[in-house]
Amino acid sequence: MSRPPLPPFTRETAAQKARMAEDAWNSRDPVKVSLAYTEDSRWRNRSEVFQGREAIVAFLTRKWEKEQDYRLIKDLWAFDGNHIAVRFQYEWHDASGQWYRSYGNEQWEFDEHGLMKRREASINDIAIAEKDRRFHWAAPGPRPADVPGLGTDPF
Repeated sequence: MSRPPLPPFTRETAAQKARMAEDAWNSRDPVKVSLAYTEDSRWRNRSEVFQGREAIVAFLTRKWEKEQDYRLIKDLWAFDGNHIAVRFQYEWHDASGQWYRSYGNEQWEFDEHGLMKRREASINDIAIAEKDRRFHWAAPGPRPADVPGLGTDPF
């Protein structure tokens, strides 16, 4: 299976790959998201380390049960060959209704078919008031074209 764009990445194709990942994650469909990764993809997400598509599906299922009304923006940070780094923010609320904005960075490594074989994510959560939310598009679903990325002042 091939998942264009393929490495080596240009600025344009790396940004396209980041937006494709953002759109997939905003679908909140664990199986759909898992198909962008190799069968044996290795992940570190916060303090969890795991491997394989089945583990990815299980992780994302748990994640989106906890992180309700999830909305994500990813921006390209850097790229080289078959590696991409992104920064991201997402907003969500827990079962009690408390809203959070989560900030983080990811490093990605791709195989020759454009599938991600390694993902490392570092994430911090900050409690926010509902009135302080920034991400208001209909969810689940992709960020609309008229909603900008994180820009130069992401805080």
